[in-house]
Amino acid sequence: MSERLEDIAAAMVADGKGLLAADESSGTIKKRFDVIGVESTADSRRDYREMMFRAKEAMARYISGVILYDETIRQKAADGTPLVDIIKATGAIPGIKVDTGAKPLAGFPGDTITEGLDGLRERLTDYYKLGARFAKWRAVIDIDVAKGVPSATSIGSNAHALARYAALCQEAGIVPIVEPEVLMDGAHDIGTCYEISKATLTKLYTELYAARVVLEGTILKPNMVLAGKKSGKTSSPEEVAEKTIRLFRETVPAAIGGIAFLSGGQSDEEATANLNAINAIGPHPWKLTFSYGRALQAAPQKAWSGKAANVAAAQAAFAHRAHMNHLAALGKWQPDLEQAA
Repeated sequence: MSERLEDIAAAMVADGKGLLAADESSGTIKKRFDVIGVESTADSRRDYREMMFRAKEAMARYISGVILYDETIRQKAADGTPLVDIIKATGAIPGIKVDTGAKPLAGFPGDTITEGLDGLRERLTDYYKLGARFAKWRAVIDIDVAKGVPSATSIGSNAHALARYAALCQEAGIVPIVEPEVLMDGAHDIGTCYEISKATLTKLYTELYAARVVLEGTILKPNMVLAGKKSGKTSSPEEVAEKTIRLFRETVPAAIGGIAFLSGGQSDEEATANLNAINAIGPHPWKLTFSYGRALQAAPQKAWSGKAANVAAAQAAFAHRAHMNHLAALGKWQPDLEQAA
């Protein structure tokens, strides 16, 4: 495989393929395991992820790459094979989450800044040797209109950090996924999400240009334009699609390698239906696919429940969700296909 950044980025958004976000921190995966009654240990986390990576057909047909956590990129499967090699054997590209999380932004209550730039150059060199060819950095933009959140300082600081991270990735031969997530947790309406997302993306691309980042060798991992969860309003897939594409046409350069949406707390089916509606109104200047964590994993996690006897059922659940999102990435998904499963 070519090592050009542009080629890696293109492979990450190949037709009908998307990214599996398996980069939950140890704290996050513990919460998920608590729900299914599984103790979170290095071995149980490995067994769970190995179960998905070994779903060979689903991985080969629907998954272009896997975002890993520091622990996972170094782990070996139960039989001693490095997990990275299992991923590569399916044709998927290994990637790595490199930020160290969002912390409160000093002086701006309610805002956060993502940390992890210190020592990043050295870490990227290490991850490249371990097999990573793309990385991910998530900026978190919360919305609380009454409290003036997000501030312009928060948007600017996070966009600047994303640009510095992206430049370091490209220096290391790694494709940066830039993820400026405008959260859907608030009580805001869809119009507010649109405006905040617009301000965020506008600032992001100003910073990426300033940092001399090669856009063709980047992937954008954005939120969809949605009403906040606490607003009591649900937007139809058609409205989400129309507003999301309008937003991108206003803010996102056609030159970028592609767009892989985060699911951001949407249910499995919601994330699939919205992605499908977005692709159904194409063609667009960019490839638009998925980079889902929960929306790909909730069903297999439940089916697996930590039992070796359930591996086949869990892999079938994973294959189904991956297949549905593959169809959505092509604009060919239909709700009745969910029932057929």
